[in-house]
Amino acid sequence: MPTTADPRDPSRAVLEDGQLIVLGGREFRVAVSGRRRSLGLTVERDGSLVLRAPQGCDAQRAETFLREGEAWLADKLRLRDDHPPAHPVREFREGETFAYLGRAYRLRIGGEGQTAVRLVAGRMVIDEGLARDPAAARRALVGWYRGTGQRWAQGRLQPWAARMEVREPDVVVRDVGNRWGTYRSGDGTRGTMALHWALFQLPAHLVDYVIAHELAHIRIPGHGGDYWALLRQAIPECKERKGELDDLGRRLWLGDIRHKP
Repeated sequence: MPTTADPRDPSRAVLEDGQLIVLGGREFRVAVSGRRRSLGLTVERDGSLVLRAPQGCDAQRAETFLREGEAWLADKLRLRDDHPPAHPVREFREGETFAYLGRAYRLRIGGEGQTAVRLVAGRMVIDEGLARDPAAARRALVGWYRGTGQRWAQGRLQPWAARMEVREPDVVVRDVGNRWGTYRSGDGTRGTMALHWALFQLPAHLVDYVIAHELAHIRIPGHGGDYWALLRQAIPECKERKGELDDLGRRLWLGDIRHKP
């Protein structure tokens, strides 16, 4: 377990952000945050393992935490193996389906419009010229999810922030990798919430859940008991929504396309 020494106590090793820990035949990536007070372990959507640690965390403390969580982790990985992600591959052809806020829209290849991608009369319409270039069509559609998703999220932010008694952060919609959302505090700023563009394929109540989930981190880092108690005040059924997100999220379109031969 490579570490650095604590300058105040050279005999004490502390974790570094980004380092890799190999323990019990498994590899863990360390993510250090000054906002955290406790250790946490997550299994990312790609199956990678992330150990989330507070600043200056003792390496021995981290190793003990990982050993004590071995049974929990084994159960999580076994469940993942039993229910692997099934993200679909899409084609830009007439009749293909794409979802927005829980509703499936049939794709229609149309003529040139004011916007390359648009919802018209219950159909998702994409310009004919774009449809002939799958890579360009993908960029346009992801851009559409980002733009419409950001406008929708900004309209939902204030009620949830008021309910949770936190300041509204800035919000951006982009690819956030293997997470549905993140929150980063800023010195003297409102902080920034980032939401994954693919999230906006889900029903509105699950997007709301992710927004509230990230807002709770403004007050409490990590996912300890205090965190879930706070989130439960805003969403009493938060555990049920988390389970629904885990189920539906593994079947969302994440941008994979099938190129025409």
